[in-house]
Amino acid sequence: MASELQFTFLGALLAFLFSASMGTLLWWMFHVPKAIPLAAAKARRAVGAIKKILVPTSGTYYSERGIELACRLGEEQKAEIYLINVIEVPRTLPLEAPMPETEVKAKDIIKEGETIVNLRGLQVKGEVRRGRIAGEEIIRAAKDWDADLIVMGIRTNIRMAQEILGRTSDLVLRRAPCEVILNRLSAEA
Repeated sequence: MASELQFTFLGALLAFLFSASMGTLLWWMFHVPKAIPLAAAKARRAVGAIKKILVPTSGTYYSERGIELACRLGEEQKAEIYLINVIEVPRTLPLEAPMPETEVKAKDIIKEGETIVNLRGLQVKGEVRRGRIAGEEIIRAAKDWDADLIVMGIRTNIRMAQEILGRTSDLVLRRAPCEVILNRLSAEA
């Protein structure tokens, strides 16, 4: 019995593709990536894990710059941006007390912030909340939304070293359930 060897174009093509894929696989397996320090690897992984960014906004130029910073930070990983405006209700009024002018202003502030985020092509959710103390409501929102990061713009007109943080930013910085970035503009900005 004589067996005949047959060569076909399809068979040769399949053999070539198999050999090329095996060669590529072996190259990938033995190709060691460039070593980076452990600290840099951890920082890169931590920044890549930012998927939900909470930004408190008050309609001031520095809080709008905080929104812009949050967009830049979340751009690469397509993070969701959550905007919050807190209406601080005085203790002399019930939390549900009507405050029509303040509510309209708060909704306008959220819409302005949503416009900034939409220009960057990121997903945005805005909410107006009521509370006695703005910082506590921001912390509650961070927990409710499971935020990975809070970005807050802070004022630039600082007179004394003790006044660097306002009441709200100090409270958020001390008690937030996630990382916090405070963005203070330079005096020239």
